[in-house]
Amino acid sequence: MTPFTVGIDIGGTSTKFGLADREGNVFHQDSLPMIDFVEFEDFYNSLAKTIRAAAQTAPTGYQLVGIGVGAANGNYYHGTIENAVNLRWKGILPLGKMFTDDFHVPCLVTNDANAAAVGEMVYGKAKGMKDFVIITLGTGLGSGFVCGGELINGHNGIAGELGHTTVNPGGRYCNCGKRGCLETYASATGIKRTVYKLLADHLEPSELRGISFEDLNTKMISEAAHRGDVVAKEAFEYTGRILGMKLSDTVVHTDPEAIFLFGGLALAGPLIFDPTIYHMEKNLMPQFRGRVKVIPSGLENQTAPILGASSLVWDHLEKKSK
Repeated sequence: MTPFTVGIDIGGTSTKFGLADREGNVFHQDSLPMIDFVEFEDFYNSLAKTIRAAAQTAPTGYQLVGIGVGAANGNYYHGTIENAVNLRWKGILPLGKMFTDDFHVPCLVTNDANAAAVGEMVYGKAKGMKDFVIITLGTGLGSGFVCGGELINGHNGIAGELGHTTVNPGGRYCNCGKRGCLETYASATGIKRTVYKLLADHLEPSELRGISFEDLNTKMISEAAHRGDVVAKEAFEYTGRILGMKLSDTVVHTDPEAIFLFGGLALAGPLIFDPTIYHMEKNLMPQFRGRVKVIPSGLENQTAPILGASSLVWDHLEKKSK
């Protein structure tokens, strides 16, 4: 029998999942829009039903050996999602147990960025690296830390919440209940908030003025910046300055070989990488300067969350066999 896994990425806008083999070939992908589900039970039942139907399409001789889930506030030790900021369902959601009970295979749950870190280590540019950080720049900002070749889960299983470290104690309101969190500035949502702040401050013409907040996205901001839009260009500079400053703190804490940027905002390329690297280097202690790479993820943007979550299972089975 050929083993395969299900990798699930639960995000604030949509949940993506795919079926993948040990070599990282994703042979089925699908997604569910989160807006369709008010109750968590309805979401789970729909997701489980869709996965069950997809598993039936696996090639002959393929066998499901596990399910991996990446989600905001995913607790690796308990297999739960705990008071996720970007999800409408609060409290402790026992997702791992539910999948294990239904599918009779192990289900591993972790922070979505932790899942991306494992995926980068197994399939991406972090192969052979022992110390690195991955930053996911999506609706929010997630982070995963690998030190000595091991993913850091922390004492409570929820390590890696760099997005909720403080940039400005009296700054922007965050869904977590705090103010001034990094993700309110450096994320797809954060740069949109920055654009609107700059539109209020600037008198220059901008093609972004006629776009509603709900319709605005990072691709529009990137395209406007490439066309020379003053507000769009300044939004990337501002976002990179804040992200770079916080990454300089991260370097001091973990001394990584590399920091990988992943997600929709990272697709802006040099618009976000250049100011981020500049301000990180500017704020680093001298002994760290020029020694930490800030680079894009080596995984394709669409399949990376799926492979990251899927690789949790392979990692678990490998450790179990030893």
